[in-house]
Amino acid sequence: MTKVNREIVVSEALDLLDEVGLDTVSTRRLAKRLGVEQPSLYWYFRTKKDLLAAMAEAAMAPHTAAPLPTPDDDWRDWFLDNTRSFRRTLLMRRDGARLHAGSTPAGDLDRIRRKMDFLVTSGVPERDAQMAMLAAGRFTVGSVLEEQADAGSGDGSDPSADMPVIDCESAFEAGLTLILDGLVHRTALRAASPPADNRMTTGVTGATGATGVH
Repeated sequence: MTKVNREIVVSEALDLLDEVGLDTVSTRRLAKRLGVEQPSLYWYFRTKKDLLAAMAEAAMAPHTAAPLPTPDDDWRDWFLDNTRSFRRTLLMRRDGARLHAGSTPAGDLDRIRRKMDFLVTSGVPERDAQMAMLAAGRFTVGSVLEEQADAGSGDGSDPSADMPVIDCESAFEAGLTLILDGLVHRTALRAASPPADNRMTTGVTGATGATGVH
């Protein structure tokens, strides 16, 4: 019997995901891959849902390990880079967007708060910062979901002649720019208006639900 621990189970589960896709990942397949009996996996994860949640968290490691913003950073450049990092990380895994969708970054709340604090300190109204980060996160998941679905269709059919060819990265960058432009515009309007308390009563956690702030 192969000696395993929680980290090895998750790592092998992610490798299995890359090989067979999310729909075909199962505890039976994973146990066979690890050379253990299927019931032994319940020692680490009581349900497949628990396993998928751990996989989703581990898959985000490249993004969560990225440096946090510093006071010298331009918040607009950072906003773009942070969202691009999230997209790159989702694309690293087969069905990465589907795996991530519906997960909650419970272990990353401190980093999220620090990102929010950076935006607010840079002059972005708190509510607008939260909603822009939420919109960017969900836009990114949706974009990658479509991109990975197209890549995995494998039907070999050619698009209709009158169907415009859309480059996934260019389309993502265009949408991201529109989100940022809206945030810049609202921030400028608020700066020109009398100060007002526009804090959300729910705080940062109110914007960190499924496929939320990253």
